[in-house]
Amino acid sequence: MHLLAIDWFFILEKLILIALVVTLSMIVAMYATYGERKVAAFMQDRIGPNRAGPFGLLQPLADGGKLFFKEEIIPLASSKFLFVLGPVLAMVTALLTSAVIPWGSPALIAGRTVPLQIADINIGILYVFGVVSLGVYGIMIGGWASNNKFSLLAGIRGASQMISYELAMGLSLIAVLMLTGSLQMSTIVQNQLDNGWNIVYQPLGFVIFFICALAECNRTPFDLPEAENELNFGYHQEYSSMKLGFYLFAEYINMFISGVIMSTLYFGGYDIPFVNEASWGISQNLLAFISFAVLMVKACFFVFVFMWIRWTIPRFRFDQLMHLGWKRLVPLALVNMIITALVVLWLQK
Repeated sequence: MHLLAIDWFFILEKLILIALVVTLSMIVAMYATYGERKVAAFMQDRIGPNRAGPFGLLQPLADGGKLFFKEEIIPLASSKFLFVLGPVLAMVTALLTSAVIPWGSPALIAGRTVPLQIADINIGILYVFGVVSLGVYGIMIGGWASNNKFSLLAGIRGASQMISYELAMGLSLIAVLMLTGSLQMSTIVQNQLDNGWNIVYQPLGFVIFFICALAECNRTPFDLPEAENELNFGYHQEYSSMKLGFYLFAEYINMFISGVIMSTLYFGGYDIPFVNEASWGISQNLLAFISFAVLMVKACFFVFVFMWIRWTIPRFRFDQLMHLGWKRLVPLALVNMIITALVVLWLQK
């Protein structure tokens, strides 16, 4: 009887990487709320948070403490299990999408090459779409379990919006997959290292993907599921304390991960632009850290653009939102996919 040898170093490596990625996502989401308020203040000629700590840097900690210690209220007529499951599902699905992202070039630890990627599976993009589609249930379950008609209507609006824009997003990605010939995220990044960034070959696909990412994250001008003034606070109206905090955190984590995915698919991932890293003569670990920092800069830039759009563009009516998704973006994504297929076939001849 042969016993399977357990690679404890591999298990430890993955556990540490998971802990680091989850911690990073939480910290970025926490300070994205601070950044949102500062960007809004700048665009409205205000100061923004400036009381808690120097330059208001401790404001996210104060907000988190406030949510943590607020009274926990569960409506009597609600489905309690599903009421708790909704925000948990939204939070977990937001974090799970980070598992297949290459966060940097491989590092060298104890003589072993350690890829900065939790799971380099050969269906990386399909995994991302599968997990993202589960986020719909977090919104829908939360709205329905609250036993509130306004929450339910907002949940239906949110679910229909996410499903509609996932179609155009998927079609825009098919063109990228035609160029790379793989669903594996690391292969997509490597293809861009060898042949140039996909934004050069797929500008229309990126624009469609970016618009759909705004809708998937419920960001303005697609924030109808949680429009406070017009629609009575949306699907999380009945939530309080950390269950409300989970919904709000999930939105900012989704925004950050969307920025990372767009950087990975269209902007070379951790690739450092306009330089040949091999000629630097630096250690592999330092190069891994620099490449990770480059990916973070790209992702944070997209987070800033998301915030910029929120405080610039007014939101759509719901009929305009659905019209844009089904009658504009889906046909554009189909045209882009067909043109890409023809070009790829022509180049292969």
